[in-house]
Amino acid sequence: MTIDVKPAILVWTRETAGLSVEDAASKIGLTTSAKSSAAEKLEAMERGEKQPTRGQLNSMAKVYRRPLLTFYLQEPPRVGPYGTDFRQTPEKRGAKANGLLNALLRDVRARQETVRDILEEEDDYRQLAFVGSVRIEQGVANAVHAISTTLGFDPTAIRTGNADALFKRLRAAAEEAGVFVLVLGDLGNHHSTVDASVFRGFAIADDVAPFVVINAKDAKPARSFTLIHELAHVFLGQTGVSGTVTTGDPTTHTARIERFCNDVAGELLLPGDGFRAMSADFSADDASAAQIAIEAIAARWSVSEPMVAYRLHRIGRVTSDVYDELRAIYHVRWQTKVAKDNEGEREINQHVVKQSYLGNALLGLVHRYVRDHTLSHTKAAALLGSRPASVEPLLRHFESNRGRFVAANRAAV
Repeated sequence: MTIDVKPAILVWTRETAGLSVEDAASKIGLTTSAKSSAAEKLEAMERGEKQPTRGQLNSMAKVYRRPLLTFYLQEPPRVGPYGTDFRQTPEKRGAKANGLLNALLRDVRARQETVRDILEEEDDYRQLAFVGSVRIEQGVANAVHAISTTLGFDPTAIRTGNADALFKRLRAAAEEAGVFVLVLGDLGNHHSTVDASVFRGFAIADDVAPFVVINAKDAKPARSFTLIHELAHVFLGQTGVSGTVTTGDPTTHTARIERFCNDVAGELLLPGDGFRAMSADFSADDASAAQIAIEAIAARWSVSEPMVAYRLHRIGRVTSDVYDELRAIYHVRWQTKVAKDNEGEREINQHVVKQSYLGNALLGLVHRYVRDHTLSHTKAAALLGSRPASVEPLLRHFESNRGRFVAANRAAV
């Protein structure tokens, strides 16, 4: 039995999944015959010359990561609900990578909408006044003050611990304020990994259930910077996806917004008055001396070395050439560390990894409603990005470790 599907829908769902005709035909399970290849069969469907069977349509929905109802639309939607693309060179990431990103953003948006619906059902639900409370015209200092006040975080206070401890503290404070902070880098398996070069973070500036997503594939020491950058978007009331930090002079409105959010994150995590004195004893074109100073500053302020380099470049303490050289060094260093970290994660209890990625805010919400029997395990699995059978073990692990995780986060710095 064939299903009447508009050809434009078939093309749109495949292209937004980042798949070529050949790849899609193979993944869907089309086979080559004496008359036509698998790719030619899919092309015939996309031209409207033949219709997919119900089984083929179900396969398409799974491979393209779309609800089955999507294929019954009369035409592709003109605008997606993902907000603004703040990345400066999105076209350079490639169709496949951007397709995976779109699928991840759809998944996050679906989770956020479900969380919002749940919260709005509560008698005492509240709208968060800080969402959209800041304007660029008010300046970086105003945004830093607004965010740090909401988080209860003094940017100038003496810090102990490392960059990971700082991130845990900031994340716990953001979740306490009402922001759901997730660390995601794929759609549930390594075949759907979205590299940090494709996106660094994503913000949903909703005044009931704001979400911040940080790419799990990015360097761990950089997560605090990305978190504050995305919180700046939330405070500006902007939903959208952000890419890698760029140093060129902004020439577009979105580039100016990104520069502002970068400067906010930089000033909050590394206050100008607090670190300038530590960067005074080297020449702006001396990469070796700059690297030594950067290492000391990063250790003192519990931030990443690439972030210190960016701040020094922004205030003119290192030249563009030196900054580019240092950034390349840090990138290579991080890439060599990624494989070791991935191997280490496979040896750790996966419930620990899952809890770390999902955060206590989302897990706590799901735990409460499942235990109250108002949320099914199937819906809970969709919120947690897991299988229904994995929900109960994850919730039991959360129950046994919740106090320890919360205490550790609050005492991290």
